[in-house]
Amino acid sequence: MAKNFLKSIIIILLVAAVFYMTAQYHDQAKIEKLKTSEFTERLQAGEIKTVKINSQGTLIQGELRKAGANEETKYQTNWTGDKNDLNDKIKAINSGKKTESLILFDVENPSFMEGIGGQIIIWIVFFILLAGVWIFIMRQAGGGNSKAMDFGKSKARRVGEDAQRVTFDDVAGVDEAKEELSEIVDFLKNPRKYASLGAKIPKGVLLLGPPGSGKTLLSRAIAGEAGVPFFHISGSDFVEMFVGVGASRVRDLFSQAKANKPCIIFIDEIDAVGRQRFAGVGGGHDEREQTLNQLLVEMDGFESNSGIILIAATNRADVLDPALLRPGRFDRRIVVDNPDLNGRVAILNVHIKGKPLADDVDLNILARRTTGFSGADLANMLNEAALLAARNSDDKINMAHLEASIDRVIAGPERKGRALNEKERGIIAVHEVGHALMAEKLELADPLHKISILPRGMALGYTLSMPEEDTYLASREELLQDITVLLGGRAAEDIFFSDITTGAQNDLQRATRLSMAMITEYGMSEVIGQRVVGKDHSQIFLGRDMMDNRDYSEETAEKIDAEIQRILNTSYNLAKDLITEHKKQFEDIVERLLKTDVMTSDEFKAILYGTEETEEKNSSVDDGIDTPINEEGNTEDNTSADFSV
Repeated sequence: MAKNFLKSIIIILLVAAVFYMTAQYHDQAKIEKLKTSEFTERLQAGEIKTVKINSQGTLIQGELRKAGANEETKYQTNWTGDKNDLNDKIKAINSGKKTESLILFDVENPSFMEGIGGQIIIWIVFFILLAGVWIFIMRQAGGGNSKAMDFGKSKARRVGEDAQRVTFDDVAGVDEAKEELSEIVDFLKNPRKYASLGAKIPKGVLLLGPPGSGKTLLSRAIAGEAGVPFFHISGSDFVEMFVGVGASRVRDLFSQAKANKPCIIFIDEIDAVGRQRFAGVGGGHDEREQTLNQLLVEMDGFESNSGIILIAATNRADVLDPALLRPGRFDRRIVVDNPDLNGRVAILNVHIKGKPLADDVDLNILARRTTGFSGADLANMLNEAALLAARNSDDKINMAHLEASIDRVIAGPERKGRALNEKERGIIAVHEVGHALMAEKLELADPLHKISILPRGMALGYTLSMPEEDTYLASREELLQDITVLLGGRAAEDIFFSDITTGAQNDLQRATRLSMAMITEYGMSEVIGQRVVGKDHSQIFLGRDMMDNRDYSEETAEKIDAEIQRILNTSYNLAKDLITEHKKQFEDIVERLLKTDVMTSDEFKAILYGTEETEEKNSSVDDGIDTPINEEGNTEDNTSADFSV
């Protein structure tokens, strides 16, 4: 605050000095310098209006009388004669004039400020102003917060000792990645152990994985464990609008690293600068490609950068330049994938620190119900549960809060403001129970967990199915049953309303993609055979396969279309048969769901298998189910499990 105030005072003084100097220059410009003889001539001619003489009689100032001038011109002369003679001469001229008398009076000697002192001060202020401008320009060029000439400096930040320290104990669910990175940390701490065996530590380590899997958190743990200088920067920090700036920043980054080696450099989202060169529509970006070229040279060029380890993270390894991935640059690639069941339990144990949990919370159950969640998803889920507990003024986080938070992460927050009429609620209930019945009756489908007709996010209702364990392969029969589950909602609408709605749009898209993948990618069709049909069309910006070059004939295309239709029709008919077979129980489940809005797997099974007394259906529910919905009542099934392989 004081610093800004001082700057303001200095600026005000400089502006005032400029105005003062301008005024002085303007006044001096209007003064006409006269010689003694010229002064005498003008005095006799009556052109002088006033005369001011100093006490010594050496300086004469006054105003000239000019006909037709709007402004009187000042004059000044140095008198070399006697002052008394000058007075006598002026009096004589006045006595002989018939016009207006000349005004004559004495003035004192000019003060210091009016004389040479004022000129000295003006020049001092001028030089101060000049020096201030020079200092401002130099500070902008070489220091301060705003560096106008500092484009080429690296924006990498060094992890400080006062920052919160993260270690490998704070990272869970990625044990294999931690083991690989622990070797690098050990090398930095004990280089002689590896040098004695002739081992060389990798120059570069590339962390690959989906968003939220913990790549950046792992890098922070490396910084906390290594005990060596750690520089971190984002890939986008290299690229600017000026060509050559990114390459200069790369050089500056490695110069800092060489001065502090052994050290670690971490580049987050390296695909921003490491994307393939000479690719895409209209060519590449010159600035980005020059930056990448400089990075390649610094990593493995003529000069050795031993003692500098580069770690980078990306979730788009497919777009990186091949030269960046070759041995000698990124020697090691570490996959940081979403955690498995045990990994999710470990991650939950890390994130529950500092959160009071109720006795009914079971982390193993939560881990089974969060299949496919990343580490960031799990952290977000626990945070949402804590927020819900605080909103309800509860002292501890219980299982109900955690269940609700899972729904929020999967489907979004509950939309209480979206009011549905009874007809729409009835159609949504029938649609979701259709999915649930397929999930329960088909042996290889993911088990049912929950049904809800409460709008959440973009969905008007959803059926939540979760696998009992993590799986990495899917058989043909499993995929066919998954398609049947997806078509169960549309089949239920068809049976109960003799009409269909737009609510099955997402189900149809997923079922069609899955059946096409079975035929064209997985070789699961007897008609097409054991072959892959079509090419994997990459993104246009990579410059690959911009045209749709089919590698199969029109006859094969007709077979593919027919086979897709056969799979969808077979699955759809199976779903209709199962719903018709259990129509009485289906109606009872719909009736209960319309009353409770949410139904668990246990409640669903109790009604389906007759282990619970069902209540008499009321007419309002029947009216809601039997009335078709118009196009505006769009429902969308949103299950947590992705039915693709």
